Amino acid sequence: MPIAPFTQKVIDTILSIPKGRVTSYGAVAALAGSPRAARQVVRILHSSSRKHGLPWHRVVNKQGRISLAQHQGFARQKELLEMEGVEVSPEGQIDMKLFGWSG
Repeated sequence: MPIAPFTQKVIDTILSIPKGRVTSYGAVAALAGSPRAARQVVRILHSSSRKHGLPWHRVVNKQGRISLAQHQGFARQKELLEMEGVEVSPEGQIDMKLFGWSG
């Protein structure tokens, strides 16, 4: 089954996020050509991260916080980011001025 053009752009954008940097769902959507499609980016990450080897942990919410709940992957995302040198507060906050990526 072919991949929709927007989905492919999202995948390509996420694959281009460098190690040690993060961006938001909305920024990924904008870079993929649809600035109002942040929720679609979430769906694509959820359904395609394993299949396409996406660095899902490098995408956070627009406030620069990990969006996952404590029991739904928060600790794993925090761990993966910290392994790449990203400083993450205990609450999941990331300094987007230091670690943000805008493509």
